[in-house]
Amino acid sequence: MPSLKPLALLLALAGPALAEGLAEPLTAMEGDAGRGRAIIADRSRGLCLLCHSGPFPEERFQGNLAPSLAGVGARMSASELRLRLVDSRRVNPESIMPAYHRAEGLHRVAPALRGRMLLQAQEIEDVLAFLLTLREESP
Repeated sequence: MPSLKPLALLLALAGPALAEGLAEPLTAMEGDAGRGRAIIADRSRGLCLLCHSGPFPEERFQGNLAPSLAGVGARMSASELRLRLVDSRRVNPESIMPAYHRAEGLHRVAPALRGRMLLQAQEIEDVLAFLLTLREESP
């Protein structure tokens, strides 16, 4: 049976890097939580509620494929959330969450979206600002 020590060492070394996420903001301007909430709730822009649920009482149909967004600001740091928004596959290679701020190296992309990012840097910071306000879990 092969030794698991090399794999354990690799995971131990990679773990801190993944846990740190992306510490530096993508823009000089601070994110706006109101704009971020609007992006999340907009099914044609953020697409978040196709998979996630959260504290959006006005939205009738919310997803259940991914964790609830309720309390996410208490569960994750800004750096961790920013990394997931930019490219969730850097945390979990099997993730089905779109890379919102990456355009290169993607497969199965609609022709109209090829070479384009789903969200611009300021929009990522806006969504992040809103997610960080979500401190309470759903009842």
